[in-house]
Amino acid sequence: MKKILSYREKLIELANIYKISDINNYIKNKKYLTTAQIEHILKKNNVPIPTEINKSILEIQTKKIKKPIGSLNRSIADFFLSLTKGIFKIFRNIQNFFVSFINAIFKLINFINRSTVKILNSAHNFQVQERKANKIVTTFIASAFVVLVIVSGFYIKDIINEFEIAEKDQTVKDEIKLEKSKAQKKQPENKPKIKDKKTSDQKVVKKQTKPKKTQKSKDVAKEFVLPNLNLKTDTILSLFKDVDYDLKTVRFQKRVKPIYFTQFPKDLDEIKDTKLKKETFIQIVLPLIVAENEKIFDDRIKLKKITSKKMTTEKEKLWLRQKLREYKVKNSNIKELEKRMDIIPVSIALAQAAKESGWGTSRFALEGNAIFGQWTWTGQGIEPLSKGKNEGHKILRFPILRASVKAYKNNLNTHKGYADFREKRYNLRKRNKKIKGLDLTETLDKYAQTGKEYTEILKQIIKQNSLSDFETVQLTNSIIKKELNL
Repeated sequence: MKKILSYREKLIELANIYKISDINNYIKNKKYLTTAQIEHILKKNNVPIPTEINKSILEIQTKKIKKPIGSLNRSIADFFLSLTKGIFKIFRNIQNFFVSFINAIFKLINFINRSTVKILNSAHNFQVQERKANKIVTTFIASAFVVLVIVSGFYIKDIINEFEIAEKDQTVKDEIKLEKSKAQKKQPENKPKIKDKKTSDQKVVKKQTKPKKTQKSKDVAKEFVLPNLNLKTDTILSLFKDVDYDLKTVRFQKRVKPIYFTQFPKDLDEIKDTKLKKETFIQIVLPLIVAENEKIFDDRIKLKKITSKKMTTEKEKLWLRQKLREYKVKNSNIKELEKRMDIIPVSIALAQAAKESGWGTSRFALEGNAIFGQWTWTGQGIEPLSKGKNEGHKILRFPILRASVKAYKNNLNTHKGYADFREKRYNLRKRNKKIKGLDLTETLDKYAQTGKEYTEILKQIIKQNSLSDFETVQLTNSIIKKELNL
């Protein structure tokens, strides 16, 4: 039975695989860390988390459905907003009418006051004080309108305030929507567009010219970490199509999109077309291998800078000690660290992944994300079905696919059985030669019990599937780096 790991156990297992000393020290000292604290430490050390996703590619599918619904909502909102504004204008006009009406009444009162005074003075021949007459007439005429003005004034004021509040709320909502739309436009799209036009191989042969570099700006692409969704192969293929991810473009441009799957699709073996099955496997595994290689390359650059200095800081010394422990180098031997801290050729990694996982269809790959069939005698693993009586090993399981790639590269760079592999790779570096898989396959005869037969199979896989084309591939969101000679 497959053991279901909790989310916290998966995070702790990732900490062990990536050798995060902070978490391991807390656990050794029997101190409890919350899940949030473990996540924070892992993210701080740039460890990919299974449920971490900047922006899922699945939104590409739902966007197409949301667009018509969103436009309908906007049209309805605009209709009610225009209706509200019309009603508000009507009440504004009513208010202005009442104000002008009251002003006209006061003018009339003033005129009556003056006329009354003149009539009384002429008719009865006695003087009437203008102030007293004004008070009497004003009180008499204005009293008829006092109640109506007060009641109607308060009523209209309440209505106007309600509409002003509604209009302000709608204005604020419109501003928020406008800011969100501007922010989305500034962010890079899910689909990195290829600016140069696609040309067929026949056209390229006829012209016999080198491809023009039409890409002016740097490639910018977010990392897509797809969670454990048990995606089917058809869904994955449609996702690749949506983001224009195909191996022909990768072979030509030497760039691959940073799309990281955490597991293989369960129905990958149901693809009848062998070529399509292999290409899908390569599309899933290639970004994981390239990402780990670039991480190692960055460490090589940093090591070169530190070792070239006369004085090093405490932070640099701490980093060196961590790398010496990670690569299992004794006596602080920097030369040995230089040999071990290097990339694994992409063609070899792809060939071994295909061989050990059955192109992503083996039980170990599907149940435990074990791409490279690494053995374990102490850790959690999967029991092989066919195992000798004296064999107590298991196949090491991993929480995500990238953790398997990480462990595989640590294995080749630290295990004593692959010292010849590291030595030959180091000599190629010293002679300014490129690191190619076909030049190093023969040094991996100790990886499997079949020895030389195993290395011949690796060569055959590399040649038949043209895996050497991916040796210099880099991620689309990375800066082009030159090989170092340490």
